[in-house]
Amino acid sequence: MNNADTAFIMVSAALVLLMTPGLALFYGGMVRRKNVLGTIMQSFILIALITFEWVYLGYTMSFGPDMGGLLGDLSWFGLSGVGIEPNPDYAPTIPQIVFMIYQCMFAVITPALITGAFAERMRFGPFLVFSLLWAILVYNPVCHWIWGAGGWLKAKGVLDFAGGLVVHLTCGAAALAAAIILGPRKGYGRENFFPHNLPMTLLGTGLLWFGWFGFNGGSALAADGIAGTAFVATHLGGMAGMAMWVLIEWFHTGKPTTLGAASGAIAGLATITPAAGFVGPNSAILIGLLAGIVCYLGVMAKSRFGYDDSLDVVGIHGLGGLLGTLCVGIFASKAVNPGGADGLLSGNVAQLGIQFLGVLAVGAYAFVISWILLKVIDAVMGLRVSEEDEVMGLDISEHSERAYE
Repeated sequence: MNNADTAFIMVSAALVLLMTPGLALFYGGMVRRKNVLGTIMQSFILIALITFEWVYLGYTMSFGPDMGGLLGDLSWFGLSGVGIEPNPDYAPTIPQIVFMIYQCMFAVITPALITGAFAERMRFGPFLVFSLLWAILVYNPVCHWIWGAGGWLKAKGVLDFAGGLVVHLTCGAAALAAAIILGPRKGYGRENFFPHNLPMTLLGTGLLWFGWFGFNGGSALAADGIAGTAFVATHLGGMAGMAMWVLIEWFHTGKPTTLGAASGAIAGLATITPAAGFVGPNSAILIGLLAGIVCYLGVMAKSRFGYDDSLDVVGIHGLGGLLGTLCVGIFASKAVNPGGADGLLSGNVAQLGIQFLGVLAVGAYAFVISWILLKVIDAVMGLRVSEEDEVMGLDISEHSERAYE
């Protein structure tokens, strides 16, 4: 047991928790004023819902004793046997209860990220049902595949330092399914849906960026050099993503925008996430620059495909997670992290293929299960608010509140 490691992971867990209210503000500022509270509530309530799920099912399904490489068994149901003794399979220098709560914060924010895809049009009750079932059927299995002892993708050698696959690609695939099934917002393509409060979005961006140091740095699970490497790579990836996005936007539209700066920063942070502990500073900057290009083009392309991803979850998180995971296969180096692997540029061509396998398996699984869940819930409960309620806004129709008088 190491007191410094324990303190570091507890602080990191608090930082990751802060990301969910930060995300609520980030998304809340981008919607119209009649939907700001409904949008914020969709993120904030998941702190309660997913924590309940994590204590009783999520943690044991994700990290419990392996069952065939697909899931953990239920022996840790209700945190039975999860106490102050370390677990050597995961974090041998900190109490298992601390590792559990750190991972809980990842489980909370992942379904919250999906909410940006169906902002301004999904009913609150079906949203809660979808989020709970999605955590059980998508997040927990994928988490075990990649991070759980005995997980089949982990055994194949797939690397994901802090959640490019587990968090960003899963939520991006689910977001695509949700945007297609719910259909576009009323007036989409005919009206301009301007963000109602960009200062709120910039505040949310700052809180997310701040929390991301716990998200990526803490994933080293010790206060050591790998944590320092991930901390630096996180900042470099985020700033490079922001710089590239603003530069392209300036060239493309003639004006650099604060929304573009925020979007580019989040794209860079999401894309560096799977690689943060496996690459050096220059590779991190290059990954961030690539994120700014690829995610900008991805967001621009959604109108061509005709789906209404309200707040660009697919283009930023989905593409960012995909790109970052493949970048691990290119830029990873055992000179940076001996516990990782060499990538293409270090002479290991096979790692890129292994990373592609992870992208294909996780992306396909998350999309198919999300599609099925959404279709079933829609048939049973109805996903979408009525046209009248959509015009009125979710703040009044779903919560009987107004953000502004």
